[in-house]
Amino acid sequence: MRGLWTILLLIASNTFMTLAWYGHLKFQEWHWAKRLGLFSIILISWGIAFFEYVLQVPANRLGHAGHGGPFTLVQLKVVQEVITLAVFAIFTLIAFRQEALRWNHALAALLLVAAVWLVFKDR
Repeated sequence: MRGLWTILLLIASNTFMTLAWYGHLKFQEWHWAKRLGLFSIILISWGIAFFEYVLQVPANRLGHAGHGGPFTLVQLKVVQEVITLAVFAIFTLIAFRQEALRWNHALAALLLVAAVWLVFKDR
C-alpha cells in the first residue's frame, strides 16, 4: 500500500512540477498574464512548485525503504523520473499540441521502461 501511495503522490507532485516549470510558457495566450514581468512569473512558478514539494517530500519518505517503504533510493529515483517524463508527455499533448512527439521520443520511453526493469531486477 505504501508503494501505491508513493506513486500516486509522485504523480500529483510531478503534475505541479510540470505546471511550475513549463506552464508559464502558455501565459502569453492569457490576457491577464501578458503584462507580467519575469519576476512575477518566477513568483507564480514558485507558488505552484510549493505544492510539488508538499507532495514530493512525503512521497519519498513514504516510499523509501529506510522509512518502511518498499523502494531503495535508486528505485525511488528511477520511478520518479519515469513518472516525470510520463506527466510531461501528457502535459505536452494537452497544452502544447503544436509540439510533435516523434519516434525517438517513443524509443526513449521504451528505454526508460527498460531502466525501471533493470533497477528492480535482482542481480
